[in-house]
This record gives sequence, C-alpha cells and structure tokens, in this order.
Amino acid sequence: MRWLLRIGWICLLVVSLGILVFGLVIAIVPMGADELVYRADGLASIGFGLFGALIAIGPYRSRERWAWFAFWIYPVFWAIHLVAGPPPGKDHIHQVVFIVLSLVGLLLPVRAFFPAREPAHP
Repeated sequence: MRWLLRIGWICLLVVSLGILVFGLVIAIVPMGADELVYRADGLASIGFGLFGALIAIGPYRSRERWAWFAFWIYPVFWAIHLVAGPPPGKDHIHQVVFIVLSLVGLLLPVRAFFPAREPAHP
C-alpha cells in the first residue's frame, strides 16, 4: 500500500510541477498578442501548480481524504482543456499525459484514503 501511495503523490507532483513550469515560461516570455493576459495566465498557473505541489507533498502523502478529493480538479481541468482546446497550440499530448498521470495518482492509492471496513462482530 505504501508504494501505491508513493506512486500516486509523485504522479500528482509531476502534474503540479508541469503546470508550475508552464506558468513560469508564460509569465516570463508571453507568447501571444495580449502579453498582459498571458502573463496573468502564467501567474495563475504558477499558483495552481505550486498549490498542487504543496498539497501533494503534504496532506496527500499524509492520506488526508480532503486532498484526494481536491486533486480531482486535475483530471477534470485537463479533460476540459482537451475538449475545449484552449491554448497553447494544437498539441494534445501533454493534456492526455496529465489526465493519465492524474487518474493514476488518484486511483492507484484509493485504498489508502478509503480502507475497507471490517465487519462489526456481535
């Protein structure tokens, strides 16, 4: 069970760091017609990624159930991102990879957050 949890939080940390690095790049070198909007998106992504990384290495590793629920934002976010097609570019590989990593990070260690109940003995 311990290694499943380790794989889970590392997958979610990778997604968080990917979002954070993307935000850094966009905030430093905005690649669009409206630089201020891209910089704002970059700063928001930095916050989103940093927040996720802190939850992954803290509460999620400690098996706090709220962190497991909170991380469902990742596969939902990336699925919407994939379907709606917001920038950057037309490449969808990173979205699919982040959806898979998020789902692995959530589903692989699910028993760590929801252990099987033992039947009550009379």
